[in-house]
Amino acid sequence: MDLFSLPRLGVVVPPENPTAEPEFNHLLGTGLNVYTARFPVTPGTGLRRMLETYNEVLPDTLGDFGGMRLDATVVACSASHYLLGPEGDRALCEELSVRVRHPVRSSTQAVLAACEALGIGRLTLVSPYEPWLTDVSRAYWERAGLAVDGVVPVPAGRTPAGTDQYDPYAVPLGRIRERVRAHLGGRRTPDGSALMFTGTGMATLAALRELAREEPGRVLLTSNLASAWWARRATGARGGPVHPLLRRLDAGIRRAA
Repeated sequence: MDLFSLPRLGVVVPPENPTAEPEFNHLLGTGLNVYTARFPVTPGTGLRRMLETYNEVLPDTLGDFGGMRLDATVVACSASHYLLGPEGDRALCEELSVRVRHPVRSSTQAVLAACEALGIGRLTLVSPYEPWLTDVSRAYWERAGLAVDGVVPVPAGRTPAGTDQYDPYAVPLGRIRERVRAHLGGRRTPDGSALMFTGTGMATLAALRELAREEPGRVLLTSNLASAWWARRATGARGGPVHPLLRRLDAGIRRAA
């Protein structure tokens, strides 16, 4: 297939996110061409205000693609869309889709679509966020009709004062592995539930590969994995090999259908 005849996916990411583009490219393989725009830097702004700013400037950031034809766009920033709640999130995505004349979805809406396709009604959240933002995330999923069975906090490290330090972009693989395994305690995941890794900035592919080997039937979701699945569906992408985790998710959805 001609490289430039492939469907085109736009991805909007926070300026410091080092994870989204590499994970999208690994997950989607050669079936889609991925193009990115980044939210503006907001120096001296607290986290909540920064996330609010992302929602405010999202229409302009989508405009940074100019006149390039896109077949779909993913807004790869879960945290800003948690603040909107599921209703506001859906309304904003629908408004933007009309404006740019192609489907636009947030990573949070992509997760909800994947849960619906899988028949998932319960989540265990694996969260790299500060506690207040984890609470906002939990409230989002619960308002969307999903029960949250528990939360596995995954801090990036410890401060000199001995408190947890939260930075989704700096969480090491070993800490993800340690926290998740300690929470699961060898238990199998109940039917109708998923282990959901929140956010687009925490690198999760290696951890998910290990967890998938340990329990083949466990439903594993991340913001980027669900977004990649949605992007293939929205663009009608058919060609090219995709990542084993995306094939695994596709197989689970086929079984649930």
